[in-house]
Amino acid sequence: MSIAYRDLTHLVERLHRRLLDVVRAELTRADINDLNGVQALLLVNVGENEIAVRDLVERGDYLGSNVSYNIRKLTELGYLQQKPTKHDRRSVTVIPTEKAKRAIQAVRDGEVAYAERYGTALAGLSDIETIGEALKRLEFIWTEDLGRSGR
Repeated sequence: MSIAYRDLTHLVERLHRRLLDVVRAELTRADINDLNGVQALLLVNVGENEIAVRDLVERGDYLGSNVSYNIRKLTELGYLQQKPTKHDRRSVTVIPTEKAKRAIQAVRDGEVAYAERYGTALAGLSDIETIGEALKRLEFIWTEDLGRSGR
């Protein structure tokens, strides 16, 4: 089981890196060349509405990136606008611009195309739900352990 566990953790890491490559390719197809994959995923998590930065950080993990830096960079590039939240002036809310909405749509269009290809690639496999459940359980074990260690 230890070899299978190690292979699985390496696969998860490779899949995340490949996801960033795929997102970057979708941006390139849409002629958006000033974003990287992490920044695009951050924009997708912002979505169409404004969101507090704190909530954005809680929604997703941005492997190997500094969320504050990327939000500042996205603001500088014209993808986000920032404003203090009403209830706490120290907290910041980000609002997607039209430029951001174009990038978000490019990533979402790619998701639709890949979801279709993924469904075709899974034809004949009956245990995809099991795979998803196994990955969720792995996430739970890691989260639970990190919670106990105070991280």
